[in-house]
Amino acid sequence: MLLKPNPENYCFGCGGGNPRGMQLTFDQDDAVQRIRGSFRLGPEYQGGRGFVHGGIIAMLLDEVMAKVSRFAKNHAVTAKLTVEYVKPVPVGGDLIVEGWQVEQRGRNLFRQGEIRDAAGTLLARGSGHFIEIDPERFRSAAADSGAAPPEAAGKD
Repeated sequence: MLLKPNPENYCFGCGGGNPRGMQLTFDQDDAVQRIRGSFRLGPEYQGGRGFVHGGIIAMLLDEVMAKVSRFAKNHAVTAKLTVEYVKPVPVGGDLIVEGWQVEQRGRNLFRQGEIRDAAGTLLARGSGHFIEIDPERFRSAAADSGAAPPEAAGKD
């Protein structure tokens, strides 16, 4: 199933309502319970000349792991994100990003993600600890903060 950016979501990575965001699209593979995305990032996302900025790499891993919540139809926020930068990620190259869940303990969700090039070479990997949340409570807190329109908070 194709997960297109929601125009009511202001998320920098996956939201469709943020004109300065990346508006990433992912695929949901129900058979193997994995989220995948294929991207080619331009020079506007570079850090060192010719390579994708490390923060963007971390954001891609966070996004793909967060989307794993789709399988359980829950909402979760990132509590901890660890990134291992294995090889430089070139600007303009085809990238495959994949995320999956490895464990759940109550509201604690543990996930992994990887970024590979088109040849399958591992470029970066991440592990994430996510906390399942009440979406209504999250939307209410976001609305109170004034950070995003109430209709955009907490949607993916």
